[in-house]
Amino acid sequence: MLALEIDEFIIELQEGAIKNVGPSTKTASAKLFDVSTSEVRAFGDKRLKCVFEDEEGNEVQVALFPEAARELRAGIEELEADGEVFE
Repeated sequence: MLALEIDEFIIELQEGAIKNVGPSTKTASAKLFDVSTSEVRAFGDKRLKCVFEDEEGNEVQVALFPEAARELRAGIEELEADGEVFE
């Protein structure tokens, strides 16, 4: 299941074209639940890309710089060591 929340989002549809309406102060968040596949691969010169997909074909891609990737790995390892996940 993909949940997408967009704040202050207004668009105009005119003759098949989509046009942004209002200020450019929009924010968004995406949440993907029940992930069925995940993949990690190199992205560009320094980053890595995490790709998550559910059974409905919804997909979220996240590009991380090395330090953010290391922090993510450390967080997973800490949760695993504490027995909070992967039991």
